[in-house]
Order: sequence, then C-alpha cells, then structure tokens
Amino acid sequence: GDEATFMTTGRTVKAIWSSVDRPIYNPGSYLEGAVMVLTHDTPDRILAAVRARLRENGFAKLSTRAIAAEAGVPLSQLHYHFGSKSGMVLAALDHENERRLTRQRSMYREDLSLWQRYELACDFLEDDLDSGYVRLLQEMIAAGWSDPDIAERVRAMLAGWTDVLTEVAREAEARFGSLGPFSADELAVLVSSAFLGAESMLLLGFDRQEAPIRSALRRVGTLIRELETTSKRKDPR
Repeated sequence: GDEATFMTTGRTVKAIWSSVDRPIYNPGSYLEGAVMVLTHDTPDRILAAVRARLRENGFAKLSTRAIAAEAGVPLSQLHYHFGSKSGMVLAALDHENERRLTRQRSMYREDLSLWQRYELACDFLEDDLDSGYVRLLQEMIAAGWSDPDIAERVRAMLAGWTDVLTEVAREAEARFGSLGPFSADELAVLVSSAFLGAESMLLLGFDRQEAPIRSALRRVGTLIRELETTSKRKDPR
C-alpha cells in the first residue's frame, strides 16, 4: 500500500495505508499526552467502575450497587460524589471526551496533509471503539433523548468536536477555495454526523457484507487526497 512517514509530537510515525477497513498504525499513542493519571481516591475508582459496568451492561441496566461493589466503596459514596447514576456516567464521559478532544486537537495541529489527518481520524475511531468510549458516548446520546439535562450536557460535548472539525474545514476552504455547495460549518457538521452514524451502526453489529461502513469512511480520505494532489499540480508552490 501507500506509505507515508511524518513527524508527530516527539516521534516519527510510519503509516502504511494498505486497508480501507482497519489501520495498521496503532493511534493509541496520541492519548499519551492527554492521559490524566488516575490516583486511587474514591471518585477515580468510581469512574473506572462506571466505565467498566457501562461497557458490560449499558446505561439501562447500569446498577449503582454493582458500581459500588466494583469500586470497593460504600453505595453512599456514589451519591456523595456524583449525585445520581446519570451524574456518574456524565462525569465518566466528560473525562474520556476531554482526553480525546485533546488528542484530536494535537493531531490536527501536526504539519500533515489533510488526507493524512483524516486517515488518522479514522484510526482514532477504531481506538475509541476498542476502548469503550464510543459505547459510552452513544449510550448517553440515547439517554439524552428522554432527559433534557443529559441532552444539554452531551450537546456541549459534541459541540467541541464540531468546533475542531470546523477549524479544519475552514483551513481546507482557505487552501482550496470553494467547498462546493457547502459552507465550512455545514461540511464540519456533515463529517461529524457521518462518524456518529457510523458509530451507531458499528455498535449494532453491522458487518462489512451488510454495510461497508469503515471502507466508506476511509474512501473520503482517498477523495481528499486526490483533491490535494490536484491542487498541488495546479499550484506547485
């Protein structure tokens, strides 16, 4: 497949783009600088237990007693630190979301072509599926449909992702000119929605034969690469 070598923060990464379904390069190292060191105090143990139980059982079947047992703390400590089951889950999501937003901002600041950054975003999706973050996010999106307070919190988190993508879309607009019928803001929302929809379908268990979700997302990177290559030919500077 095609090979690209480029500098990331403090290291050189060689990525081989040989598959439109799964990456060869493991993107987990981008979280190294964003990882918050967990101490062994009670709130951290509770949040770790929330993530484990939510990934296992989902929000609807999430038991505060099971969380307390896994965290090794009295049930009263859950209510003391987080107030409610949804409060605990939102706190866990907020922590994981901020780590990944920091990772994403760091990656987009790299001196990489747009197609390379998009490919890394696809790699990050795989990492986030494996870690359980996507399940956590999608569980709270669903919970927000019937709980306005949860919906407000989740919208604020998703807005952070849209803001990052809007910056990238504006960069593309400045570099290539018109984005066709889309404004930079519209294109950012479209890309964000495509990834959210892909996450939902992957969590439901759609495989490649039923819906080529992963390859469809990665084909967008191929399109971006072709546009960048064409642009460079027209303007060799």
